[in-house]
Amino acid sequence: MIRGKTTFLKLAVVTLGIIALLSCIYWFPGYARNMAESNPDYAYLRYPVLVFVYITAIPFYIVLYQALKLLQYIERKNAFSELAVESLKHIRYCAIVIVALYAIGVIFLWFQNGLQSSIAIMGAIVIFATSAVAVFAAVLQELLKNALEIKSENDLTI
Repeated sequence: MIRGKTTFLKLAVVTLGIIALLSCIYWFPGYARNMAESNPDYAYLRYPVLVFVYITAIPFYIVLYQALKLLQYIERKNAFSELAVESLKHIRYCAIVIVALYAIGVIFLWFQNGLQSSIAIMGAIVIFATSAVAVFAAVLQELLKNALEIKSENDLTI
């Protein structure tokens, strides 16, 4: 039963990775080109913004990889382990890095007077969603740590 659920979640993670990759290859460059053509005053921001998006893709893919590892631990009945805690820690740190990078990017665009409403909305959505992921990973990490402590105490008393 759990194998089917984790397989579904693995497919969801892989699908997210493919969608993000296709967006980086096809959608973002086209969007940047259209924005540069419609706003020639801000055309100089086209490549810095694209580079920024590609840089933020790195921690995103690390999060996806750690999520796949976490799902493997769950499948192997090893969810309550230090390895799972480490995966959650990596997820949390990467999410914090993404939030910081997007906050810096939004501030940079604002100072350059290039922060359009559509970009601001996308940035706010990414910051909010990634903050939620970071908080959720931190909560799960603490729960797993507490469960591991209780488990080790129980193992010592028996």
